Amino acid sequence: MQLTQFTDYSLRLLIYLARLPEPGMATISEIAEYHQISRNHLVKVANSLANQGFIMTTRGKGGGIQLSRPANTIGVGEVVRRTEVNMNLVECFDTPSNQCRLTRDCFLKAMLYEAQRAFMAVLDKYSLADAARFGVRVDLSALSEDPSSSA
Repeated sequence: MQLTQFTDYSLRLLIYLARLPEPGMATISEIAEYHQISRNHLVKVANSLANQGFIMTTRGKGGGIQLSRPANTIGVGEVVRRTEVNMNLVECFDTPSNQCRLTRDCFLKAMLYEAQRAFMAVLDKYSLADAARFGVRVDLSALSEDPSSSA
C-alpha cells in the first residue's frame, strides 16, 4: 500500500503544527519551506484540512494555521482515512466497479483485507502528538526484519 502525496503532505503539515509551542500558529509558506515542498500544493492540502476540521485558519497580518484541537486527540489513522481518496488495495475491494474475473475463485482477498485492516489498526494506535514526538532519525531496521527468521 502506498499513501498518496496528498495524505503524506497532510500528515507532514499536521505534525509540523503539533510540534510547535503554544499557540502553535504557522504559515503555509513556512511549512512548505521547512519540508521543501510546493507551497501551491500545500495550500490545497491546508484547505482540505480546514474543511475537514483538522486545522483553523486566520487571515491577515499575524495570521496562519493551527490545529483545531489538541494533537493528542487527532489520530493518524483518522487523518489517513479522511485524506486518502481510495483505500482499496485491489480492484475487488470496490464492489460497484469490480471487473476482476478472479473474484469467484479468489484466495487472496481475505488476506489482503486483513492486511489492510492491520495497517490501519497500527495507524489508529498513534495520535499526531505521538508522531510529533518521534525523532527524524528513528531506527527502522527492526521493522524490516523477516518475522519468520526470529524463530
